[in-house]
Amino acid sequence: MVMGRISFYRTQITMAQQGKRSTSQVKSSSIWSSPWSKNNYTLLAAGIGVIVLGFILLSLGMNQWDNPLSVSVAPVVLVIGYCVIIPLAIMRAGSHGNGSSSNE
Repeated sequence: MVMGRISFYRTQITMAQQGKRSTSQVKSSSIWSSPWSKNNYTLLAAGIGVIVLGFILLSLGMNQWDNPLSVSVAPVVLVIGYCVIIPLAIMRAGSHGNGSSSNE
């Protein structure tokens, strides 16, 4: 009976030690990493800059209703910022070790 308890405690101790090893391994490796790379953030910043430029161009026509910058150029710049650059920054694949990225 005593030998059974000793072997039971030994298995609990070894299981506890194995549990400690597995938690330390989990802590050392990153569970989640950002799918965006530096290029994604650069494109996002460029898109925000283009959008701000579009709104600045749009505000230049405050006194004149027929200012060509605010009537024709600013909407095109805003559409490029919202519909081209920002979606490109979101959808562009990063190069995070999977090797399947074609945008390198």
